Amino acid sequence: MSNYGSYGSSLRDLPRLRDTKRRRVSSYDASGGNEDRVTLRPGETVQLADIAGAGDINHIWMTVAPAGPTDPNTPDNDFLRKLVLRAYWDGSDKPSILVPLGDFFGVGHAKTTNFASLPLQMSPQDGKAFNSFFHMPFADGARFELTSECEELVLWFYFYIDYEAFDELEDGIGRFHASWHRENPTDGIEQGELTNGEYLFGGDNTTGDGNYTILETTGRGHYVGCTFNVTNLRHTEAWNWYGEGDDMIFVDGESWPPNIHGTGTEDYFNTAWCPSEPFHGPYHGITMPGGPNWSGQISMYRFHIEDPVTFNESVRVTIEHGHNNQRCDDISSVAYWYLDRIDETLTLPPVEQRMPRLG
Repeated sequence: MSNYGSYGSSLRDLPRLRDTKRRRVSSYDASGGNEDRVTLRPGETVQLADIAGAGDINHIWMTVAPAGPTDPNTPDNDFLRKLVLRAYWDGSDKPSILVPLGDFFGVGHAKTTNFASLPLQMSPQDGKAFNSFFHMPFADGARFELTSECEELVLWFYFYIDYEAFDELEDGIGRFHASWHRENPTDGIEQGELTNGEYLFGGDNTTGDGNYTILETTGRGHYVGCTFNVTNLRHTEAWNWYGEGDDMIFVDGESWPPNIHGTGTEDYFNTAWCPSEPFHGPYHGITMPGGPNWSGQISMYRFHIEDPVTFNESVRVTIEHGHNNQRCDDISSVAYWYLDRIDETLTLPPVEQRMPRLG
């Protein structure tokens, strides 16, 4: 039987013989030459893959670079936020992946840096080789497209989309989703007459109202993680930790306090004590730790690979922006999840609302 199968992809399962068919769509030069790329012009949308039948995307590699020289005044230097990746499953006209290209692969702020997690990696040179190992099953077709919302920059784009082809996809297999969100800035409070300690640690949040939302969706599925980006907008010589925000994950409409309630931003991302150094592991990491006193741009990730958050009706994944939601920072994120259907509600803000800033 040639379908998704009962096996995994771990080292233990590698000896298990399989009946699936390995396939690839890539940007190779079909003439036999070495022009192995797509040329992407401003305002253009290109279809990367249109796969028929049932199967499972199990690896994506992509890289992109300007076709010609650039300078600091080029208006499209943040092109990783101006390129939009979309993926569609099972003939739907609603995308299940709708994310700026750079953010999808694990780092925000239109930046790249070398890091390796289990599902996502940015690899040398300088993190410009993007890899995804998330599995993305489909029963009746998969389609990928890329849109450039650059003003004038022409880009060279190279890609592999690797997959297994099945005879059919059995029931009980979720569809992969990824969506980008931003609050710029978050709705905090002015410090006013509060001491630094009162501003960073004071107040009581007993509702979860006003938390930053990483994911809100309905149906049956499981949340499998996020990338999370902060631009610290508070300019001060006082102790200026951007965290202290508890994670609160509300499953199936539960009220506060949810069964999954955490103790702080760095704790949810599996680090400790206000980290200021880079780290990358299989399931969590800090790809951009920020500058002195946690200034500037920060990017991190947490993937629930061994501990997915399951839900039967709905899930709302949130985190405070500073304790009691008192901080006003620029926060963006990508959520990754599987669902028993196509979530047709995904949206993406216009390009001018996606541009990163230095803080």
